[in-house]
Amino acid sequence: MKIQKTISMVFASMLMLVLCFTASNSFAQTKTKHAMMKDCCIMKDCKMMIMKDGKTMSMEKDMTMKNGTKCMTNGECIMKDGKKMKMKEGQCMDMAGKMDKCSMMNKDMKSSTKKKSKT
Repeated sequence: MKIQKTISMVFASMLMLVLCFTASNSFAQTKTKHAMMKDCCIMKDCKMMIMKDGKTMSMEKDMTMKNGTKCMTNGECIMKDGKKMKMKEGQCMDMAGKMDKCSMMNKDMKSSTKKKSKT
């Protein structure tokens, strides 16, 4: 009887261990997807777009980033020191005010190019 109880306890412990590892792996994958889809302003097809929570929508009004940079709907950005620049196709600015090539935009452009070439 003691052996059967011990086997049951070992089996239950192993099952709990497997469930914990499975749950932690699925949470890690979810965090990775959200980390890739950062909130930002994007110049796409000569229009300013906003990516928020992984969804891209048209930029309706000017935005001020955390570092004081103002991003306008026409693609012009005015830095906190007054320096002006115009965003080019494929550039994005994150909410902190850091300018970068937008990796999510490039993926969208590649997939839309493939779709256009197939039709």
